[in-house]
Amino acid sequence: MQKCEKCNAHFSWSKIYESFWLNYKPIKCYECDTTHKITFTSSLIFVSFTVLPMLTFFYFRSPFSNGLVTLGIGIFIFIIGSLLAPFLVTYKESV
Repeated sequence: MQKCEKCNAHFSWSKIYESFWLNYKPIKCYECDTTHKITFTSSLIFVSFTVLPMLTFFYFRSPFSNGLVTLGIGIFIFIIGSLLAPFLVTYKESV
């Protein structure tokens, strides 16, 4: 999990996850008040874990003829990817 570059305090999973859904809002360290921004590579990681698998399933891998089942599984894939992404992204201290 990501740590503060200044004081090495760990960011919580929920703080990182919340940052995703608030337009990649910078994270502020609760110990030293240093602000960290998501890196461009990490924003691509988030997209590749959420949107790309879902779209791939919708367009190429869907074995179901029922659109509702396909939509439900696509949303499930999106949710699983978004839950795993906070473990892989990195934030850098903003200047």
